[in-house]
Amino acid sequence: MADPQHAANPVLITDAAMSYEEELAARKHRYKIMMGMRIPLMVLAGVFYTIPWLAVALLVISIPLPWMAVLIANDRLPKKREEVSRFRADRPQIEAPAPRAVEHRVIDQED
Repeated sequence: MADPQHAANPVLITDAAMSYEEELAARKHRYKIMMGMRIPLMVLAGVFYTIPWLAVALLVISIPLPWMAVLIANDRLPKKREEVSRFRADRPQIEAPAPRAVEHRVIDQED
């Protein structure tokens, strides 16, 4: 049965964590992007074979990409907050500050 205290204080969904499916989709997207960068880097290394230092640099960059992609894809996103934010009716509402009047002074100039 639901806890009556929690029923009176509903969880604010704007502070809710991402669902597992959304988090998994975000991790898959990052993995695909990183793995998608590997093939163009290797192709560019082949295109620039006449410039050895550039070809080697592109290959060196492409070598750790699969390892980094797997590590980043398997890592969960950091949690935002540990405590659940709940609605409380006793909190003061956010109000716009009262507009401040601007004083206009006329200064008489003597010639």
